[in-house]
Amino acid sequence: MLNIPIVNHSKHPLPSYATILSAGMDIRANLDAPVTLAPLQRCLVPTGLFIALPAGYEAQIRPRSGLALKKGVTVLNSPGTIDADYRGEIGIILVNLSDTPFVIEDGERIAQMVIARHEQALWQPVLALDETERGAGGFGHTGEK
Repeated sequence: MLNIPIVNHSKHPLPSYATILSAGMDIRANLDAPVTLAPLQRCLVPTGLFIALPAGYEAQIRPRSGLALKKGVTVLNSPGTIDADYRGEIGIILVNLSDTPFVIEDGERIAQMVIARHEQALWQPVLALDETERGAGGFGHTGEK
């Protein structure tokens, strides 16, 4: 387990894992009044949460699968990244990809947060890259079946 300092200015419980093997913690909207997202509209939803991640970690903000499947609402910049040096309020960019308005209620679980280790790259300029079987093939180069 990793200890992460958190300030909770919301009126909701801290993010928590739904099950013992969950990778993500549910994040809740912290609203003074419901917000209606029209079809194809996006908005920044406040959470009231502030965190201090240790160096070498990020918090990834991901969609909730049930909200995406049932309502067509997802995290627009998925996954969103919260860097270890960010100290502002966590905001969730939601978009309504459905054809009907969606109402975000205060306290509603709108996204999930995964804490992940990461590495920083140190570029090594070279004149050519090693050869592979795939080479430069991409975007469907292996066919449809």
